[in-house]
Amino acid sequence: MIKTMSNAPQERRTAVKKHPVKLTALLYLKEALRKERYEICPDIISVAEEFGAKPFEIRDLLEDPRRSPI
Repeated sequence: MIKTMSNAPQERRTAVKKHPVKLTALLYLKEALRKERYEICPDIISVAEEFGAKPFEIRDLLEDPRRSPI
């Protein structure tokens, strides 16, 4: 006899929670870096971390290869 797949519930993956304040802070950080307003970056980073930004999300913005010195 051939076994068939059952309709058992499959394991759910945990969804990435996208907090609007976190996303806005990361967007503001990207914009501040683009405009070279480095003095406000620490404040923006602390807000992003407070609302759940992961270290890699911040690091990716800070280490963007497109932002290279001339």
